[in-house]
Amino acid sequence: MDRPGLADFLRTRRERLQPGDVGLPAGPRRRTAGLRREEVAALATMSADYYTRLEQQRGPQPSEQMLAAIARALRMTLDERDHLFRLAGHNAPLRVRPSEHVAPALQRVFDRLEDTPALVLSDLAETLLQNRLATALLGDETRHTGLARSAYYRWFTDPADRRRYPEADHPRQSRLQAAGLRAALSAGASTARATEIVDRLLAVSPEFADVWGRHDVGKRFEDAKTLVHPELGPIDVDCQALFTEDQGQVLLVLTAAPGTEAAEKLQLLSVIGEQQFSA
Repeated sequence: MDRPGLADFLRTRRERLQPGDVGLPAGPRRRTAGLRREEVAALATMSADYYTRLEQQRGPQPSEQMLAAIARALRMTLDERDHLFRLAGHNAPLRVRPSEHVAPALQRVFDRLEDTPALVLSDLAETLLQNRLATALLGDETRHTGLARSAYYRWFTDPADRRRYPEADHPRQSRLQAAGLRAALSAGASTARATEIVDRLLAVSPEFADVWGRHDVGKRFEDAKTLVHPELGPIDVDCQALFTEDQGQVLLVLTAAPGTEAAEKLQLLSVIGEQQFSA
């Protein structure tokens, strides 16, 4: 049981919720950010003293039933719930099995995607496959070795990765990258590699240490994003994610709305490919 980690995680999840999020009246002026401890306890049907002791690192190990109730009270996602269980010293259902071999179902879909950028990622955001258009748009992401194979690691250590997104979007991307890495760590299948990445980033990146302290957890790929191509500039794309059943791999498909400037740029990329426009 990781008492400090459990206490911090519960506190940050409680502080992000407002009474209206859980069907409670706001009441008089509140001194506490988010929900009060006694409100969480009431929602989870437990004593306020018991819940308070958990946040103060002095409570007993909660049962799986108690953790499930807390997860429901704090409106946790499945990724957050699994992380909560592991912080408390319990096993959560293993949903990820690491593999370098692309799942056959994803491979079949990938093979049919020739006119739009597509790539397959592992649970640690390692690019296992990318088609010609994805390479033209993003560069060859399969060339990396060591910890740099993980896009989570590169985001905080490689300035070239950041140039793919508008600068104004960097803070949000940092939070998403850290949350995805925590989800991979919590899932348990790639624990050794995920731990190595976390330890290294904590040592070299103050920004990572800051966002890691938020305890955000979850795999999320934005429905729409802006990517910055070095020659064509900003390209607005829609992102669709198809996960394998065990959540171990994901196929990302990037598209642009027909008739838009972004669609014209992707069409140009399909013709030019990986050639340097300036050449």
